Amino acid sequence: MKRARVIYNPTSGKETLKRNLADILECLEQAGYEASAYATTPEPDSAKNEARRAGESGFDLVVAAGGDGTINEVVNGIAPLENRPKMAIIPAGTTNDYARALKIPRGNIKAAAEVIIKNQTVKMDIGQTDRDYFINIAAGGHLTELTYEVPSELKSIFGYLAYLVKGAELLPQIKPIKMHLEYDGGEYQGDASMFFLALTNSVGGFEQIVPDAKLDDGNFTLIIVKTANILEILHLIGLVLNGGKHVDDPRIIYAKTSYLKVHTPEDGKQLMINLDGEYGGDAPMTFKNLKNHIEFFANLDDIPDEAVIGEEEAYEEISQDFIKEVEKLNDEDIDGDNKIG
Repeated sequence: MKRARVIYNPTSGKETLKRNLADILECLEQAGYEASAYATTPEPDSAKNEARRAGESGFDLVVAAGGDGTINEVVNGIAPLENRPKMAIIPAGTTNDYARALKIPRGNIKAAAEVIIKNQTVKMDIGQTDRDYFINIAAGGHLTELTYEVPSELKSIFGYLAYLVKGAELLPQIKPIKMHLEYDGGEYQGDASMFFLALTNSVGGFEQIVPDAKLDDGNFTLIIVKTANILEILHLIGLVLNGGKHVDDPRIIYAKTSYLKVHTPEDGKQLMINLDGEYGGDAPMTFKNLKNHIEFFANLDDIPDEAVIGEEEAYEEISQDFIKEVEKLNDEDIDGDNKIG
């Protein structure tokens, strides 16, 4: 019989995982797995170490149940192994970018577990740095450093952009950094305020940033933001929200690449790297795309669930408000309604 190990964060999502653990195990048994569970502890790398142990012990499936942090740790436990188990995700954190990309229902643990019964999988690309693996995004630059000072509920890009607009005292900190970036078919040497390297199209709940991302094509989407002018950055964000119209803007570079090398030409200048929303070390750093590296259970039929629909409507409303604010700041019509604000 196939074996599955559930690695869950007992404190995640107001302890809903702990209360719903029996439902998760029942779904796994229905899907033909002999299932057991492991509750993560506050010890560093608790989920990562258990994921590695499960993989090395020959488990066929590892289920990561928790927020993006738990999921990232499980990926880091499995990714270095030669024989990697399949992975499933049961979201219970704040943004759950991976769950969104895989169309896993959020806000309903039983529905998320039932995706495993459907037995639909996708082999997903994983990002690798010199020492870590990531599944969603790597980023660097002054704007990304602000996220380390932001309360955890604002860990999504959307949250911290709203925070930026309100928190004007942070804005003078956005200074360009001299960067040297090498990627497939090109290199950039010059000032930039930040770069993003995305694997999925759901960056901080912000699907429009990378409208054409593929989960399994062996490529990252690279976005280099050349301007450090806050009004211009806000204007670019307005273009993102207005249907992904930023991709052709001359103030950014938008490219597909299987790798990225990041250097800082100026000695002593620190360039912090953010991996999946956490601090991941400093440049110089090399990023590689490991094509089809881990097989994930996914909701390939993309059945819409109420939790997602409600969230999308709220997102739309906030997007519109944001665009109006940016129009007023820039005195420019962004959304094409012939009105400013």
